[in-house]
Parts: sequence; structure tokens; C-alpha cells
Amino acid sequence: MCGIGGVMHHDPARPVNPDVLVTMAAIQYHRGPDGFGVKVMSGRGVGFTHARLSIIDLNPERGRQPFVSADGQYMIAHNGEFYDYKRIRAELTSLGYRFRSKSDTELTMHLTDRYGLEGALPHLRGEFAFALYERSKDRLTLVRDRFGVKPLYWTMTPEGLVFGSEIKVLFAHPAVQRRFSSEGLYHQLMQLIVPGTSAFEGIYAVEPGQMVIVERQDGQLRVKTKQYWDLNFPRQSERGSRLADEKYIEELRSRFIEAVQLRLEADVPVACYLSGGIDSCTIMGIAAASQQSPVKAFTIGFDDRDYDETAIAREMAQATGADQDVLMVDGNQLYDHFARTIWHTERSIYNTFTVAKLLMSEHVNKAGYKVVVTGEGSDELFAGYPQLRLDMILHGMDDASPEERADLEDWLAASNRLFKGNLLAEKALDDQALTSLVGFTPSCLQSWLSASAYVPGLLHPDRRAAMQNYSPGQAIANVLDGDQLEGRHPLDKVQYIWIKTQFESQVLGWAGDRVDMANSMEARPPFLDHPLVEFAVTLPQNMRLRGRKDKYILRETMRSLLPKALYERQKFAFMAPPSHTDPIKQRAMQALSATYLSKQAIEEADLLDAAGVQKILQRHGDANTPVSDRVQLDAIINHMLSVQMLHKHFIGNNIPTAARDRAKERGWYAKDQLVLVGA
Repeated sequence: MCGIGGVMHHDPARPVNPDVLVTMAAIQYHRGPDGFGVKVMSGRGVGFTHARLSIIDLNPERGRQPFVSADGQYMIAHNGEFYDYKRIRAELTSLGYRFRSKSDTELTMHLTDRYGLEGALPHLRGEFAFALYERSKDRLTLVRDRFGVKPLYWTMTPEGLVFGSEIKVLFAHPAVQRRFSSEGLYHQLMQLIVPGTSAFEGIYAVEPGQMVIVERQDGQLRVKTKQYWDLNFPRQSERGSRLADEKYIEELRSRFIEAVQLRLEADVPVACYLSGGIDSCTIMGIAAASQQSPVKAFTIGFDDRDYDETAIAREMAQATGADQDVLMVDGNQLYDHFARTIWHTERSIYNTFTVAKLLMSEHVNKAGYKVVVTGEGSDELFAGYPQLRLDMILHGMDDASPEERADLEDWLAASNRLFKGNLLAEKALDDQALTSLVGFTPSCLQSWLSASAYVPGLLHPDRRAAMQNYSPGQAIANVLDGDQLEGRHPLDKVQYIWIKTQFESQVLGWAGDRVDMANSMEARPPFLDHPLVEFAVTLPQNMRLRGRKDKYILRETMRSLLPKALYERQKFAFMAPPSHTDPIKQRAMQALSATYLSKQAIEEADLLDAAGVQKILQRHGDANTPVSDRVQLDAIINHMLSVQMLHKHFIGNNIPTAARDRAKERGWYAKDQLVLVGA
């Protein structure tokens, strides 16, 4: 919906510079091109800024944020959507609260006034990130939604705390340092990052379901974190009697329909993403049944038959009467737009499908849409990924014979041959720290942990020395909540770990919000409606996986909506063809490498080792290298390109100056929108 930013100084008497707040809005203009706002709490050392994408309450003045309550006690800047807001607004109005806008954002201040912030959070349903300042408590709280659909970052400077929807928003503030951390660089080169961290020194992410609470104490800001929501898979000892399949199916049907219909609510047209998977197809079916006019459906196609899903997506579009728009993407386009994509992802990517999604969101924006409904979250809830199924086969089937396990494992490997060396590790890996915590090393982390073996040889010698004996598995294990794993079924454990690691940073991050909002386009995932999720975690394992059927309950619930071929089809991961699969893509990747991975470029950035980089490029280009190795090396090359681009974008360039220039280009000035809130 928008982009937010702000500051809170150690010293409340230190004035907030409104011009800096404007530049923090301007650098994220792509998140909110429909206007901006700036508010400063006089005498409190607190200021918020907001770049608006108008979706609810299109009135340019009435919906302008940041909002301040009528009594001056609360100030909020909000990114995202709160669903079911009309019912809550009516209820609060009946209790005597008065609303000055039709925006869903205003709910938060009234709910906080009535229940306190922690008491208000259970009422908030949707995808959101917001900052709330409470005058009476002199307290700033940063809050991120339960899954981390919407991003939010913070850092501490000598002046105080700086926060924003994207890392570049923090970098627009001149007091924020801009440099890689050695740990951050290490994890960027292996894809798997430590939750709550970033590539950059001192830049932290508010984690999903978390509050970051900032208060003044003895002249300094003190930061503490608190988890207000988590998945809470039931312990095996707490699971009740198993119900009939029909009971689970009807419950899912009811919750899912409600979740989709809530996400069709907007004051602008809403479209759907439609791939060849059952997730987007079931959403498409419910959306089509819920609306009077045909639903607009957008589909990405690839110029490689092994990866293209347009045929089955067309079948679903025809079945529902959708108005389908197919964007075909070729290899040259993917590498031509790689650097632009990294500006928005602010972290490394392993596959160019995120570039394809950037091009798709651009296409959707040009077609006149700001909102799409998407299928993210289904694989996480119902164990759709091959890595999760593999762990169920290996660790979660106590009654299966060795022969049955071997048969299922062979079937899984054969049906996911394209993803060997990427989603599925070529060889099983045991990480001591993770095995100690979980009972085994989750397959969803193994391919990336195996890629970490390449990292020391790629690091600049100074970085390599600093990271000697570093264990990425230990770093991940240190931040996972062991209480959420204890006593759980193995499938529950790996779903939880995937959701806390790759899902948040990859699926929802660089392949989700960051490339959607790059083109001012909001994506809404109904599978992440938290009442639906709180039901889904209670499902017996064989309602998620049964025999060779992944996402069993979803298939059965929506069977009548799905074409027969799709109902019977196994999950296919959405990925772009790796560079080695086509000479044109290979040449495009090599051209990009010649620019960003040249000896001169590597020496200028001081991040990588030129000799180590050349070894990777040579091995990847060798036709005798096994295919699964080339798949993994393709990902590592993408990571190397990414970190070099990150350096050029955010360290090589002067971001505060660039942000000021963008504000001038947009005609955004503090004098036009600044509101000083009295002490």
C-alpha cells in the first residue's frame, strides 16, 4: 500500500529535520507515488514520513499519512492493509470513537486507545508494517505482520533510531552508515540469511510477528523486541482425536472463501496472478465466483517448455471466464533487468524468476492495476515443496517400511529433477547445530548450506580471515525458537523452519513485496489470513501429504474448481530457466559478469576474491560439469553478481544525495506537507 520511514532521537530536544524525512519518502517513491506526508512531534525528537499508494479512501488529503489522533496522543505511519476494517470501524463508532477518514489505518489508534497496543494487535488482520508513537509513554513501537509480507527495517545511529520500509530509506538519512558486514556478505553468497539481519552492518529487520519497542532511558534510546504472534503448531501430545476428512475440508473451505473475499475489498480494481499451480487457480475460482464481472488474470510465461506453465493457466482462465493477460519473458530480458531488480530486492537472488516477477508487476501497473491477489503461503501451510515432502518421507513416516520410503524418495527425486542442486541438495548434509536443535538437518536448508562450502574461497582475503571457522548453520540455529520446535512432528518442524527463514526473506521478500512494490503494485496473499493459518497448523500430517499427493486437503477442498490435469498434477516450483539451459541466457549472464565480476570491479568493491570468482565461472561454463552442479553454480553466480550490484547501488553511490535529487524531481518539499504536532 505504501512506504514509511521516520526517526526518534536520543535527545527529545534535538530537532527533527523535515527535509531529511522528505528524502526518505522520495527514495521509496515506487512504493507510494500518489503523494507524501511528513509529521514531527515538537519537543519529542520524533518524526514520521509516508509515501502513499492510494487503495483505500482515495481522497488525497483525507487519506494522507502520517495520522495523528485528535487528542495528539498517537502518531502512526502504516504500510499495508487491515481487512474486515468496515466491521471494526462500525463497532468502534458505536463505542463513541470518531473517524476523520475512511482509511483502515485510523483503526489502529482507536484500538490502541481502547485495548493498548498489544491488545489491539489480535484485531488487526492482514499484511502490514507500521510505526506507532505514544506520547504519554514516550514510546515508539515498530510492528510487522505475522508472516512478514510487508518489510520494515531499523538501525541505531549516534543521533538515534532510524526506520523505514526499505534499507534504502535508512540510507537516505545522512547519519546512517553504509557498509557490508562480513556475516551479511557470507550469507548473501549462500542465499540463506539469518532472520532479522541484512547484508549491511547494523541494519536489522523487524521479524514477522514481532514488535520492536523503543523507549528513552538515561538520555539514550533502549530497544527491546517482543513476539506477539507465532505459528504454534500443536505438540504431538496436545493433538486431539482425528476428525473425519470432511470436517477438515469444510472448515478449510469456509475460511479460505472468507480470506479471498476480504482481499477483493478495495476502492480500486483488483486482479489475480494466475500460474499453473493449484494455489493461484483456486484463488482464481473463488474470486471469479465472488465478483459480477470477469476477473483480470495475469500470467508469466517462459521461453523454455520445461519451466513454462501457461498452457494449464489458460485452461483455468477459460474455465472461470477470466480475462487473461499473458506476459512471455525470454532470457535476454531477465539479465537486462538484473541490476534494476537488485536495487529493489536489496539482497542477493539465486534465480532470475524474481526479475520475471519485476517485469510482470511493471506489466500489471501499465495495465492500470494496483492490487493483485496471489497464492503465496499455500505450499508453506500444506507442505507443497519437495524439500518438505522429503523430510516427511525420511523422518515423519514411522509406520512405513524401508522399501516404501525408498520408493517414495526415488519418485520425489525423479519428479523434481529440474531442481536438483537448488531446492533439493545433490547430497544429504548434516549440520551439527541444526541437527541438535531439530533432530535432523531440514532438507529445505541443505542445498544452501552445501553452497556455503564455496563461500570462503569467494571472499576477499580480509573478509575470509574475519569469518574463519564461521558456522552459518549455527547462526541460523541460534535465532530459531526452540520452544516452537520441541515436541512437534517432523513435518511441523520443517514447515516452521522454512516459514521463518526462506519464506520470509525469499518468497515474500525478494520474490514478493520488493518486486511487486517496485512498480507500485500491492500483492495480497489470502492463504496467509491468520485465522486460516491458525486452523491449518492443527491439520493432521496426512491431510497435508497423502501418498504421492502434496497439499492433499487443498486439492480435495477445491477439486470441483480445478481442471482434471491440474488436480492430478504434482507441485511445480515457479522458477526461471537457469542460464546454462540456453546459449542466449548463457551469453547474457557472461556479459553481465564481464561488467560486475571483472578484476577491476572486484578490486573496487573489496568484497570478493577475483581468483575464486573465476574458478566458479570456469566450472559453470564447462559442459562436462554435472547438471546438478551447474544448477547450484548458477545460483552462486547470481549471488556474486548481486553483491557486486548491491555495493554499486548502495555504497558506491551517495544515497542521501540521490534521495534529495529524487525529492526535487518529484516536487516533494517539506514546506508543502509538513505538520508540526504541538508538545
